[in-house]
Amino acid sequence: MNAQIEQYWRNFCNERAIAPSELDEAFAFGDTKKMVDELADLVNRGIKTATTSIYVPEDSLAQVGKYCIILDGSNKPVCVVQNKVCEVMPFKQVSQEHAYHEGEGDRTYAYWHQAHVDFFTKECKEEGWTFNDETLVVCEVFAKFS
Repeated sequence: MNAQIEQYWRNFCNERAIAPSELDEAFAFGDTKKMVDELADLVNRGIKTATTSIYVPEDSLAQVGKYCIILDGSNKPVCVVQNKVCEVMPFKQVSQEHAYHEGEGDRTYAYWHQAHVDFFTKECKEEGWTFNDETLVVCEVFAKFS
């Protein structure tokens, strides 16, 4: 974590009397600067309150109740969110409601589904995996704080 992100977190903790150890991670959504900026903006405006990612058993899951710093495409902090829900399920079981709360595109399930099939197919191919409807994904819900 760079000095700017650390200071942002310290300020957030001081303003809200939160222990610095409550930070889970600082991260960006997406794989291009444009996508990262667009998704960070959706979170910052309170439109994007959920996300879905490929489940990787070696990675730790989001800790419910912990905080995350959302970064933009320049690796600068945009806002803080608190994890509310974290579930692992096959891709085909992701609900329309969850897709809507991801806040992307026209917020329909059809848009969300196609965008995520495209993104996850590319992501899995880069890792040497195959993506399909049975692929396990992590569905997270969060609330924005700053």
